[in-house]
Amino acid sequence: MIGKICGTGSYVPPHIMDNDDLSRIVDTNDAWIRERTGIARRHIIEDETTSYMAGQAALRAVEQSGIDPKEIELILVATSSSETVFPCAACEVQKMIGAVNAAGFDMNAACTGFVLAFNTAQAYISAGLYRTILVIGADSMSNMVDWTDRGTCILFGDGAGAAILQAEEGEPCIMAAHSDGIKGPALTGLSRHRKGREPGVEDKESYIHMDGQGVFKFAVRKVPEIVEEVLEKAGMEIDDIDYFILHQANRRIIEAVAKRLHTDISRFPMNLEEYANTSAATVPILLDEMNRNNKFSKGQKLILSGFGAGLTWAACLFEW
Repeated sequence: MIGKICGTGSYVPPHIMDNDDLSRIVDTNDAWIRERTGIARRHIIEDETTSYMAGQAALRAVEQSGIDPKEIELILVATSSSETVFPCAACEVQKMIGAVNAAGFDMNAACTGFVLAFNTAQAYISAGLYRTILVIGADSMSNMVDWTDRGTCILFGDGAGAAILQAEEGEPCIMAAHSDGIKGPALTGLSRHRKGREPGVEDKESYIHMDGQGVFKFAVRKVPEIVEEVLEKAGMEIDDIDYFILHQANRRIIEAVAKRLHTDISRFPMNLEEYANTSAATVPILLDEMNRNNKFSKGQKLILSGFGAGLTWAACLFEW
């Protein structure tokens, strides 16, 4: 059995912060940010929460799929920035969309989160445990960045994306995932509610801290490796794949991955110019945009790949 995508949805906050807006906060400018990242704008929450964005993306996926929310048996939300520890974001989504028969839980694997949640859903479906699963990636990264640190604040935005998988006869997806906790300090974000913190005192250790060069080198090495890993498992070649849907972290990373795989950049769609890095939401937002713009055809081969804090990286090869 395989989980076929029968509906996608996404949500980004209407409030936009462009590079010129950021230049009024930190020492940077539009040209500098575009050249190094490919980012021009990012959508930032005002009154929205991570769970709200996840719910809105889910509602749009349900509407496109045409299914009754009561058919959904499991909700997986990939997030590292939910506004509450509990109830989990998946239970909040269940409440919002009326999926009264669904179980739900959150998964935290940072920017790799959606791909790992997608793989988890595929494994459940392949095992015959569930037939209809809602998978969501949602993050409010603006709550986690230090807006005085130009090395990180220029990179991130907020948003959510969702996909509904339904079981069909067919070969299971080809999946792979890895972690390297030893190198975890390259990208960290600590809890702002640690024991012993003095109330009312800002704790800069709680913000995202990143070794930019370290993360770049990790991504451009490990993403091509895991793409080749799933291709080998599937008995396929690079040219058999129609699109590589990668985590939207940085244009230079994606270009470097395409170069290492010796394939044309046109097969690596990007939307980070508009949304920046929305962590677990980047892959499903891009999937939804392409789906709604009729970029996919039945039978096309896609590879999803995410990479990020942990360090973690994952991939999935499947047929649309």
